[in-house]
Amino acid sequence: MASRLQGLAIVGRFALRLAVRNLSSGKIDQEAFNSLLKKNSLVLFMKGVPSTPMCGFSKLVVQILNMHGVENYDYYNVLEDVEFKEAIKEYSNWPTFPQVYMNGEFLGGSDILLQMHQNGELIEELKKVGHESKLSQGTS
Repeated sequence: MASRLQGLAIVGRFALRLAVRNLSSGKIDQEAFNSLLKKNSLVLFMKGVPSTPMCGFSKLVVQILNMHGVENYDYYNVLEDVEFKEAIKEYSNWPTFPQVYMNGEFLGGSDILLQMHQNGELIEELKKVGHESKLSQGTS
């Protein structure tokens, strides 16, 4: 059952990438991409997948989210589709991955997320999108 669900998730992610990208121009369809970002309150574009990150920066973001107990987020492996990867970089005007979006807004990369984690801002940002951080116990 788990492998079937994994297969559906992979097919679903591919279909979303195709739906978001205008195949004739290779550019991001703004409306479709905004819909993708709003589908979940937290979206991560990364190299690899959370269980097997393919770069240290993506691994760092996954570790930070895990420390806060965030499990319900969408993720997309940008290494699966180079054109999709380039289109996302153009859309966000941010040259590197991972890229984190909360409530449809670009938050930043691993450096920004690490800084927010270190200074406590991430707890508040997660709360705004409906995620109660495991690290927030006793901080209010």
